[in-house]
Amino acid sequence: MINPDIDKRKYLDPETISRLDNMALRARLVVEGFILGLHKSPYHGFSVEFAEHRPYIAGDEIKHIDWKLYGKTDRFYIKQFEEETNLKSYILLDKSASMKYASGKISKLTYGSYLAAALAYLMLKQQDAVSLTLFDDQVRNYLPPLARQSHLNLILGALEQIEAGKETRIAPILHELAEKLKKRGLIILISDLLDEPDDVINALKHFRHKRHEVLLFHILDRQELEFNFDRQTRFIDLESKQQLSTEPRHIQEAYRILVQQFISRYKNQCRAHRIDYVQITTDRSLDLALTEYLSRRARIG
Repeated sequence: MINPDIDKRKYLDPETISRLDNMALRARLVVEGFILGLHKSPYHGFSVEFAEHRPYIAGDEIKHIDWKLYGKTDRFYIKQFEEETNLKSYILLDKSASMKYASGKISKLTYGSYLAAALAYLMLKQQDAVSLTLFDDQVRNYLPPLARQSHLNLILGALEQIEAGKETRIAPILHELAEKLKKRGLIILISDLLDEPDDVINALKHFRHKRHEVLLFHILDRQELEFNFDRQTRFIDLESKQQLSTEPRHIQEAYRILVQQFISRYKNQCRAHRIDYVQITTDRSLDLALTEYLSRRARIG
């Protein structure tokens, strides 16, 4: 049992929720902690009555403003109608071998699964249809988009049992899905993107060509950014199994430059093609990612 007096915002911390019993409990407490935080943060403008209201946008009919809610919040909200919530969201989670890397307690795959679970829970709370795809060098699991609460159990069950798979093949998978997904929607890719950037960007552009919105969560471990190893180390590629023994301080500066170039390539290309890019490390609170999702969701309307 969870003590109702406990501040649920602590469950936005990935290490904290890793100690909970199951994915359903994790997803619920992450979202409840996130919603609680919205009331006490600069993001209070987001609607937390997801199925009923959305923020007013210039050009909306004034007659649809909820004046009672305005009186309580001093903010304009539009009454949300049934047809406005009919968004299909497709969560694509990379489960390739590189995603199991962890310098601490939380691997990239574990973090990604928590994020996917919380997003699915949040989307269904908004009465949006949710799909889940797990992939490595091929699609390993595909759950079609549905808006039923019972569908959440299937999604959380698949995430509960997730294990790192084989090597990364992001671009072909994305091209395959771009051709398969006929109904326009929101594509959410969760991956470390350890593949050829130009190929991945071209695949993401394929979704844009099909008129999908795209939100990209680039998940990295803190050590992959900072490379703070202080002794002779043997590095093993989790996918190719190639090994390299080296003195890290001799290559640290060059490594950091290459990693920042790698990230900048994705960031700049995503901006150029109107793809939302969010780089996040596995030690960060999950509310950062959920806020980015809600921001994108509000713009879609």
